[in-house]
Amino acid sequence: MTLSPLIKLNDGHSIPQVGLGTWPLDDDQAAAAVVQAVEAGYRHIDTAVKYGNEEGVGRGIRASGVDRGELFITTKLDGEFQGRDRAVAGLERSLDRMKLDYVDLLLIHWPLPARDEFISTWKTFERLQAEGKVRSIGVSNFKPSHLEQLLTETDVVPAVNQIQLSPAITRVADRAFNTDHGIVTESYSPLGGSGASLLRAPILAELGEKHGKTPAQVVLRWHIEQGLVVIPKSGNPDRMRENLELFDFALDARDLAELGNLDEGPGAGHDSDTTGH
Repeated sequence: MTLSPLIKLNDGHSIPQVGLGTWPLDDDQAAAAVVQAVEAGYRHIDTAVKYGNEEGVGRGIRASGVDRGELFITTKLDGEFQGRDRAVAGLERSLDRMKLDYVDLLLIHWPLPARDEFISTWKTFERLQAEGKVRSIGVSNFKPSHLEQLLTETDVVPAVNQIQLSPAITRVADRAFNTDHGIVTESYSPLGGSGASLLRAPILAELGEKHGKTPAQVVLRWHIEQGLVVIPKSGNPDRMRENLELFDFALDARDLAELGNLDEGPGAGHDSDTTGH
């Protein structure tokens, strides 16, 4: 069984570098996936209110046979919970659905800058952290411009910024901003997302053959070597195990240069000034 390395967060806690993404699994699928993932060695599970599977994730946690303290659980609150104090009830309902006393990481799912509520929401997050309902707090889909405003007007630096990221959507400037401010970057859709052509790129087949790995493992290793936290999603136990088998090979400088050709440029991916819920 492979266990993921830990990455230290700016608040003193640590996050497993590889986790299980649970979108778009339903409750029953999520419950089974969590049990299978824990058996495979995962200790980091990522969900969200919007995914509609928190109850199933909680069931899987309880059925896994692993002590709660060994697991790192993330959930996210979407736009319904933006605004002063709205996150209080949002988190309470999430904890109730999962039957947990706390989550390890709570994220603002999208900035929704047109609403101009992510600052008041973050201040509520700060209070929830102080009260012990959540260990670490962070954001998702935040650009440097959103983070600059947040850092200016609030007290706690986000521990994590979870963003859409892959060798095709590299977000170099966003990652650099996060690093400069002590924020860990976490990749969602790390394999390119549903229906993406990324894994069919010929260079991934070539590098997979070179290293005796699948194209997906090559891509996930790219994330590892960038120092990113990565949460590939899968309900397939064999795929889950493969997605953890990333620490017995390394990409060399030539490999990384060739993967650089997959970059679709700074405009690729979601624009969180106009996208979100």
